Amino acid sequence: MAHHDDPSYPAEPLYQAREPIHPKAIHGRFRRFKDIVLLVAYGVFFLLPWVRWERGVGPDQAVMFDIPSRRYYLFDLVIHPQDMFLLAGFLILAAWLLFFVTGLVGRAFCGYFCFQTLWTDVFMKVEALVQGDRNKRMRLEKQPWNGEKIAKKGLTVAIWTLIAFWTGFTFTAYWADAPQLFVSFFTLDAVSAAYITTGILTATTLIAAGFAREQVCIYMCPYARFQSVMFDKETLLVSYDAARGEGEAGRQPLKQGLMTLEERHAQGVGDCIDCKLCVQVCPTGIDIRDGLQLECISCGLCIDACDQIMTKRGWPTGLIRYASEQELETGEKPNLLKFRTIGYGVATVAATVLLLYGIFARAPADFSVQQVRQPLFTTLASGDIQNNYNVKINNKLQEPLEFDLAIDGLPEATLSVVGDFDSLEVPADGSRKYLVHVRAPRDAQVERREIQFVLTEENGRIEPLEHDASFVFR
Repeated sequence: MAHHDDPSYPAEPLYQAREPIHPKAIHGRFRRFKDIVLLVAYGVFFLLPWVRWERGVGPDQAVMFDIPSRRYYLFDLVIHPQDMFLLAGFLILAAWLLFFVTGLVGRAFCGYFCFQTLWTDVFMKVEALVQGDRNKRMRLEKQPWNGEKIAKKGLTVAIWTLIAFWTGFTFTAYWADAPQLFVSFFTLDAVSAAYITTGILTATTLIAAGFAREQVCIYMCPYARFQSVMFDKETLLVSYDAARGEGEAGRQPLKQGLMTLEERHAQGVGDCIDCKLCVQVCPTGIDIRDGLQLECISCGLCIDACDQIMTKRGWPTGLIRYASEQELETGEKPNLLKFRTIGYGVATVAATVLLLYGIFARAPADFSVQQVRQPLFTTLASGDIQNNYNVKINNKLQEPLEFDLAIDGLPEATLSVVGDFDSLEVPADGSRKYLVHVRAPRDAQVERREIQFVLTEENGRIEPLEHDASFVFR
């Protein structure tokens, strides 16, 4: 009888209890690279809101997403609502770049650049600083709750909470003037959205980086699920060279008669000494020797661990390395210039070029014309027909502009602006609305005529702008 049909057999739990993972600290080129990326990422994220930047109009913050004024400030680049296509272009570029990198080196984004990885790394460094090395942390985890455990665990969580809070506050500071927000936040004068946003991000950062950790990468991140469709036999992945490591007789620890490569090879034993250091340093707790696994984030720490052991023994490194499935099976190096890589690369370059073109080719000003519908037209005492239009002019430059407005396509028409303006003035990085009257003699032959409004900057600093409209006779 199968176990699931046997009522006397104990039921299996629906959920497996999480086993805490305490990675061992390791040194090596991949650890150094991760630390460099971490320092750069933290420096950029935490310092940018405090960098000042002089502008003719707008806040003096280098990077700020100003929702009330509907402006995104990125140094000298000011993004207006009409420029939101740039956001779509940036997201497309990010997607293609992710596909391109994944096709080349697998899940490397997760291992080095993902926010979850960066914040988890810092939280684990704090844990090691307070609680000690891996062995001490494991002993502390197993021991009953006492004064030592409460003090160390409590201090760890307290520091985590401070980092999580400052992470949430820094994110909020991108949406307001950072120095002013700092003062108003801690004097309890900030808007409720600032406290809500900071509170939510504090909680999610603390939970994700402090307590969930690898569970986010394994169970919550969708990238872990669909990444494999972008792999092929030539994708470089963190891999264990089983042929070299296992040999014919499998892996064996160091012992009498198996201390040198010559002795091991003579008995058919592989180069792997089964020290399990690669498992101990893994942030997701897997054994890379079991082959490609969904949990692997390609951080390369197991490579550092294995290279460290091989170097100490005076043996060749690379037992664990970035290698393709094809290389491990046949010894043939992968061809990185394959069709898929070229396709992703071309798409990435094209998206980059289009995004840059969209940034540098943006019109310094634009305008819209909306015909007043009530009434659609008016017959004047002279017999002329009058149509009314709302004209809105947007100036994206950091200096004021003056425009002249004219009509094309309607002979003998006259144009006047309510308020008797000699020119249409628009402030720097601002907009103006004007009500315009257009009068023309009645034309009994037509009901409607297509016209063009032509907006000309008086000093010739920008090209004339045109906008199509229609004039209704009856």
